[in-house]
Amino acid sequence: MALHKLGQDPESPEGKSPTLYYDDETDNYLIQGWKVLDPERRSQLDLPDHEDVIEFPKRMMKFFPEVDGG
Repeated sequence: MALHKLGQDPESPEGKSPTLYYDDETDNYLIQGWKVLDPERRSQLDLPDHEDVIEFPKRMMKFFPEVDGG
């Protein structure tokens, strides 16, 4: 498996997150982002025990090849 870093949030104060990766073995994206911890927001989600949710800024959509034409 090879993960390819497609882009990091240019507005990240520490330059670490959020980050978008592509897994060429599974043909899936991996998204590193901010954990959603607010109980009120989480209560509105239908999350199975084996899943979680993160926040990902809209400004990072440009890193998806399907969006940027690459």
